[in-house]
Amino acid sequence: MTDSSPEVIAIFGPTASGKSAVAEALATRLGTEVVSADALQVYRGLPILTNQPERPTRLVAIRSLDGDMSLGEYADLAHAALDELVERSGAAVITGGTGLYLRAALVELEMPPAPENGARERWQTFYDRDPGAAHVRLAALDPAAAAIVHRNDRRRVVRALELAEIGSSLVPKRDRLWSNEMRRPTLVVGLDTTCEALERRIRARTEQMLVHGVVDEVHKASSRPISRTAEKTLGFRELVDLTPQEALERIVARTRRYAAYQRKWMRRIPGIVMINADRSPEQVADEILDVARAR
Repeated sequence: MTDSSPEVIAIFGPTASGKSAVAEALATRLGTEVVSADALQVYRGLPILTNQPERPTRLVAIRSLDGDMSLGEYADLAHAALDELVERSGAAVITGGTGLYLRAALVELEMPPAPENGARERWQTFYDRDPGAAHVRLAALDPAAAAIVHRNDRRRVVRALELAEIGSSLVPKRDRLWSNEMRRPTLVVGLDTTCEALERRIRARTEQMLVHGVVDEVHKASSRPISRTAEKTLGFRELVDLTPQEALERIVARTRRYAAYQRKWMRRIPGIVMINADRSPEQVADEILDVARAR
């Protein structure tokens, strides 16, 4: 890498596009480590279901299943990890499928103020009495937030109401990731794969999860206290409530929809460099390095 090369290389792509393998190959070439930008890989206890990498990765398995991770807390941890790796190795690699976590890792977020004491409990009670009325109230207080938060998303409706009450909003005034105002010189790479290849990878990965014992893993996790966030891991309820074969088909369908959403999110990032991911991770990593060196 040259003095003008990016210090941070961020790899984004739809689930099952091979992000982790590419990131590991790239980190090996750069003599650095990978930082995770995945909201569910932070949890211990679901390594198969959350597809945690075998290679040690920063910010993976750092929180118990009954805990929560706020965006602000994740941002602080990610900034510290990236800064340490850049100072030590000259470069850092970050990857993950949670767009908001990736954004938080790369920029200085303007975090909203803390709500008043008791506000969350009060709004939770209000929501539990009538979710529809809570969403109507949100629409009156903060139409922009109501437009992006589904009425059935209890956590986000409550959070939006908390913020609206103190004059803030769940919707940022400006999206700093899209303005390219990064904390450090950064190259953002998008992994591009055909729909057919992605479909095959999604099904193959889900089948391998079952082979490797994901059913036992999930049933063990469900027998212990678990946070609402961790319980929302894609596939968790299916594996608890359905037969393995039924769960397989349901998970594949849900994962396909989630991947389509991620592809749309990815293409909104200005300046993103799209790389063909229908090759070996090593070939993809080499092309990313060529792009980085040309900067």
